[in-house]
Amino acid sequence: MLTVVDAYTQECLAIEVDTSFAGRWVIGILNRIVAARCKPERIRSDYGPELISPQYLDWDIENKIELLHIQPGKSMQNGHIESFNGKLRDECFHTSWFSNLFDARPKIAAWRND
Repeated sequence: MLTVVDAYTQECLAIEVDTSFAGRWVIGILNRIVAARCKPERIRSDYGPELISPQYLDWDIENKIELLHIQPGKSMQNGHIESFNGKLRDECFHTSWFSNLFDARPKIAAWRND
């Protein structure tokens, strides 16, 4: 899962569910968010392969978005998303049964909208 949370408003802007994510996929998600909202000044993330791909890094440079990568093993440097992911696990994953990705996506989207 890829979760995108606005650290200022603490609003969940996206939850994407798949078996893996490529940098181009992440760029598409972020482009949708930017088109609907506005461009962020900075993005804080871990060092997932999709978040250090050349395509993603180029997108950040082209859009003049500052990248803030947390230190490996220091998940609390991104405490907002860690707290959110904990709530997602407790309130959605531990109370729902998913038979496959196609079943999980609408259930997780409904939880996000709620």
